[in-house]
Amino acid sequence: FSESGVPQLVQPMIWDYAADLDVEGKVHLVEKYRRCGFSKVWFASAFKGATGVNQSLTLIGHHLKNHLQWLKVASNSPADVLEGIALTGWQRYDHFSVLCELLPVAIPSLAVCLQALKNGGYSEKIKENVEKLLGMSNLETETFMR
Repeated sequence: FSESGVPQLVQPMIWDYAADLDVEGKVHLVEKYRRCGFSKVWFASAFKGATGVNQSLTLIGHHLKNHLQWLKVASNSPADVLEGIALTGWQRYDHFSVLCELLPVAIPSLAVCLQALKNGGYSEKIKENVEKLLGMSNLETETFMR
């Protein structure tokens, strides 16, 4: 496959929005891409819109767990393989569906996920930093924000 020249022209993106994504399986998938000649891969996560077609509020904890799992995949993969992580924010499931999770209600989720990626994890200190950045007094991750 590598003789085709495709691996020099393309960087695959591995998508998974699950809070409990299979870290070991994703690491093996990265290794398979490397054996096929791809030197770089991308990961695709979601900070909103990936938990239900009629979801109107964002459950931050689901998306935070997804990003923490992707960090585990990255730390268990060769250091030079990850090109980047695309944080997707789905607006609708198809063009005939209603809109789900509009961006304003998902801004706290985006901030939490970005900070988790930037800091390589999530802690009470990072939570306090996000609250300060957003001007919020109590950021909820396991229940819907009020």
